[in-house]
Formats: sequence, C-alpha cells, structure tokens
Amino acid sequence: MALTFHWFLPTYGDSRHVVGGGHGLPAAAAGGQRPATLGYLTQVARAAEELGFTGALTPTGAWCEDAWLTTAMLARETERLKFLVAFRPGLVAPTLAAQMATTFQRHSGGRLLLNVVTGGESHEQRAYGDFLDKDARYARTGEFLEIVRALWQGGTVDFTGDHLRVEQARLGRLPDPVPEVYFGGSSPAAGDVAARHSDVYLTWGEPPAQVAEKIAWIRRLAGRAGRTVRFGIRLHVITRDTADQAWAEARRLLDGFAPETVQAVQAGLARSESEGQRRMLALHGGGRDGLEVAPNLWAGIGLVRGGAGTALVGSHAEVAERITEYHRLGIDEFILSGHPHVEEAYWFGEGVLPLLADAGLWTHPAHPEPQPTTAPVPFAALTR
Repeated sequence: MALTFHWFLPTYGDSRHVVGGGHGLPAAAAGGQRPATLGYLTQVARAAEELGFTGALTPTGAWCEDAWLTTAMLARETERLKFLVAFRPGLVAPTLAAQMATTFQRHSGGRLLLNVVTGGESHEQRAYGDFLDKDARYARTGEFLEIVRALWQGGTVDFTGDHLRVEQARLGRLPDPVPEVYFGGSSPAAGDVAARHSDVYLTWGEPPAQVAEKIAWIRRLAGRAGRTVRFGIRLHVITRDTADQAWAEARRLLDGFAPETVQAVQAGLARSESEGQRRMLALHGGGRDGLEVAPNLWAGIGLVRGGAGTALVGSHAEVAERITEYHRLGIDEFILSGHPHVEEAYWFGEGVLPLLADAGLWTHPAHPEPQPTTAPVPFAALTR
C-alpha cells in the first residue's frame, strides 16, 4: 500500500520555536509567535496541498481555535486538501455530528476526515460541562460512533445506551463519501473502541518496538470484532540536507526551552489521566539528556508540549529510512508537523517525499505520474 502523508494546522499559533500546549495546558511559545489568522493558516494549508500531503490535522481543545469552523473556512481557500478534524464526541450530540459531517462533505467536495478525541483530562472536560470519568467517556464514545455510523448507513435509528439515547433519528442527506474515522488511545478502554469503530488507529511517535506492540494489540482486538483496521502515526519532523544540520536545529529548539517552562509543563503533564501521555513522558523523564530514544527519534518536543512529543530528526535520507521502518511494521499513514509549519513542510516535501517516491512508496495525489525534474529551455529551437 502506498503511504499517505498529512500535515498539521497550528490553530493555536506558530513560531520558529516550539509552541507548547495540549492536554489541558495553555498555548505558549518561546518567542516569535505567528498568530493563527485565517491568512496564515491558508499559507500552511496551501503549502501542504502543493507539496502533496493528502490532508491536514486540526487539533481540538481550549488551547486552540475550533476545528470545525476553521477548516470549513479553509476549504474555500484550497482545492484538494482534506481536513482531519479533531473533535470530542461528548460535546456534540451524535445526530448533529453526523449531520455536520454530511454538510461538510457536500460543500467541500468530500474532503472531511474525522479524528475522534475522547478527551484525556477530566478537568478540561469539566470546563465544557462534561463530568464523566475517563472510562465512562470511552464507553460514551463507543455509543456515539455506533449511532453516527448507523445514521450514515441511512434509515431511522433508535438507540438506548448507558450514556446516549436517540429516538427516530434520521438524516435528510447522507455523506458522500462517508468520512473515515481516525482514533487513538493506549488504555484498554481505548483499544476496545478503536477495534470496533475506527478506520485508522493512530499512535503517537513511540520507538518502533513499542509501535509494533500497539499494532499487534489493535489487530488482535479488531480481529475478534471481525474488522480490519489501518494504522497511522503522529510525529513532528526536523529534516535537512545533512544530519548535522538537522540536529543543530533540534539543539536550537532545545536551547529555547527555559528550565522553568519545562518544569511547569512537566508538572502539569504528570497529572494527566492519558495513558498515551504517560508513555510520552516516560521516553524523556523530564530531562535534557538521552533524548534520542531510538535512531533519529527525538523526544525533546515533549518537554514543553502535551500530546505528540517526538520528532524524526536527521538527513532527508535518514528520515525516509525511519518512515520506511515504521511502514514495515504496518504504518501506512503519517501525520507530521514542524516548527514553523510552512518552512518545515517544504523541508519535508522537497527533501523526503521525492526519496519515498523514488522507492515506490509514495505518489503525489495530484500528479500520479513522475514529473520532469528539469524544464525545457524557452525558445531553444530558435537558437540552433
């Protein structure tokens, strides 16, 4: 299977430094903040589209702009790019969410993907009026997805669960195509929902051996449910012409992490209820040494940012090798980001994607045939 690459829309702002936030933390940058204006996000989206990324993930939470509204606006500014909209099912009724997805598909030309985020932090969920505990939130997510998928199949839906209930629910129009559901989580409750309802299971960027264990776990659960699930991974990336240049950039970012900021962020993340966040924290332990936790896998991002906290760092060839390694384990989709997001998209798109294309692992969605690397000289025939 050919690889699929998605980029990231920083709807909390961008910077030449790492912008922290996520998992209940406020957005914060070390300096040089670029506001998340529609104009700037359009630059990021158009860069991703031009370079050949299939879609762009948009985060969810109190620390960023609303993903549904932002991507609906950006759909008018792009032509092909899909939008992987992250949202929390406990905050939107299932029938309304199914209707919103249908409307989005109709007006965007079928460019919606859904990243279902159960919500790992109870204190943040309570700010939105959600007072369920973590396991109950996952149970509700399962009910939510059962209702939404039934609605997308057409017909009238009656459902009574422990957390959700609908009577005579029906859509006036069905989505075309039905949006694929991306879902992540490392706890047993998350694995059960992923196996039964997701199209793509997402993991954060852990070392290959740990990723292999997760893939085997979800495949086993999905097999019991009579389903097949694809796999994706969420990573940051720092790729340059040489390994020395890439690691120099990683050191520059690390030098921008004030000790008091790292201490405050780590204290906040230590209270996280997320098993995935716990696994991220275990990779670096809050220290600045030993951050290359696997070949070309750098855990420094996680010192100041919740959620995905690792980056692929190296030359273009090295990063392509690591991507190929993850692909051999079963990963087919890669959701990437970098700081700043416009510039890093070009480093990856112009440096790594051509190598993967040459290896037969990737094709540009808009240009499936190989493109000439040199242009003809204008009026060359007139000079003979």
